[in-house]
Amino acid sequence: MESTRVGAPGRALARIGANAYRIAMPNASAAPKLQRTVGLGAAIAVVIGSTIGSGIFRSPAGIADRLPGPGPMLAVWVMGGIFALCGALTLAEVASALPQTGGVYVFVREGWGRLPAFLLGWGQLVMIRASSLGAISITFAAYAWRVSGRDPLDPANDMKVRWTAALAIMVTAFINIVGVRWGTLVGFITTLAKYGGLLFIVGLAFIIGLPETGGHFTPVMPTGSFQLSAFGLALVSTLWAFDGWADLSFAAGEVKDPQRVLPRALIGGTAMVIAIYLLANVAYLSVMPIEEIRVSKLVAADVAQRLIGPAGVVFVSVTVMLSTYGALANSLFTTPRIFFAMAEDGLFFKSVAAVHPRLGTPWVAIALTGVLGAGFVLARSFEQLADAFVTSFLPFYALAVASVFVLRRRPDYKPSFRVPGYPVVPLLFVGSTLFLLGNGVLNPDSRMMTLAVFGVLLAGIPVYYLTVGRPARRG
Repeated sequence: MESTRVGAPGRALARIGANAYRIAMPNASAAPKLQRTVGLGAAIAVVIGSTIGSGIFRSPAGIADRLPGPGPMLAVWVMGGIFALCGALTLAEVASALPQTGGVYVFVREGWGRLPAFLLGWGQLVMIRASSLGAISITFAAYAWRVSGRDPLDPANDMKVRWTAALAIMVTAFINIVGVRWGTLVGFITTLAKYGGLLFIVGLAFIIGLPETGGHFTPVMPTGSFQLSAFGLALVSTLWAFDGWADLSFAAGEVKDPQRVLPRALIGGTAMVIAIYLLANVAYLSVMPIEEIRVSKLVAADVAQRLIGPAGVVFVSVTVMLSTYGALANSLFTTPRIFFAMAEDGLFFKSVAAVHPRLGTPWVAIALTGVLGAGFVLARSFEQLADAFVTSFLPFYALAVASVFVLRRRPDYKPSFRVPGYPVVPLLFVGSTLFLLGNGVLNPDSRMMTLAVFGVLLAGIPVYYLTVGRPARRG
């Protein structure tokens, strides 16, 4: 007992001395680190907010055009939901074992090595992330102009809309640099607004529209309304609408109690998105026939206009603005963490791993992401940006999900959650991804774009071996 009494003051003096040394010698202290400040509610909001953007408002027309029947149209949304849920269930397991900043990047690195992880980051840098930010921000800017009473489709306004989109990206990047709490607060508020807006439209359609029309659900599958290749292309459009379910993993290093929170948020958030998407499509068909949905560029606005008049168009336009801005805010919170993680691994410029000493955010990575997104939005259209994004990220989603097969063979792999239905669930996701990519190559309408995207991604291989891959290879 005597030695214990003497030891305690000694340990206290040692701690005081160590702290004094760190104050006197700042270079000896560790660099600022990201802190775990994101709780369950904010994490679920990140999943929902990153996923619900412009897709549910813009994609139904293109999907109905490729699959002009109520049955096929609803089936492709169900399939997209199953696809997203299989991915979320699998990544919930992997994330609970590897709750590190970078998410999908970390899963690919741990499962398949540095080169595939570098290619993921390369794709994010030159195409993936900037394309996503550009597509979301263009939709936000277009509806901001529409709400203000100006026509965003007027060719004379095209560059003005793009500059508005670029400004939105830079302002949102600044908000996320200012602090994690500010970034997640903006995402949380806009998530509540857009989810509530969609629920309001669904409620109106079921209460007012369905009793009047009886719905437009027959014939379920008109002649010529289903072809496998067309279904594959339509599924790509639904994946654009569902994308975002994995984005929370990018910021896993800032999630509180990650072994518990990450699986719950990934699965719960994805399930809530699937539910509102299916309800929205049933609501659309309750008010409008498939022939009209095919030519409706903003089906939710047309539905609301029929139900409550011109006020419905204004309501939906504001909802789309909030929806896309929320997706933009969440995307600029999560995805810069990929560049941050790459820099920490030595696969990117070390300065990108800087954490602001006062704000506690990866400010260089966020600023870089914002600049890339603003540059892309000034150079490409919405359609070019959206198609390039989906095709270029699918291979890395597949690698991240397939990493579970490699990681489960390692003795130190100890997830707090295990995917139900293993190995069928991850295999279903990987198999669906291979089908979509193969269909993109074989279909004449998408072949050149798909091959061009693959070419850009594969161009990262010589870049890797000419730069960061050489010292890693010698070691």
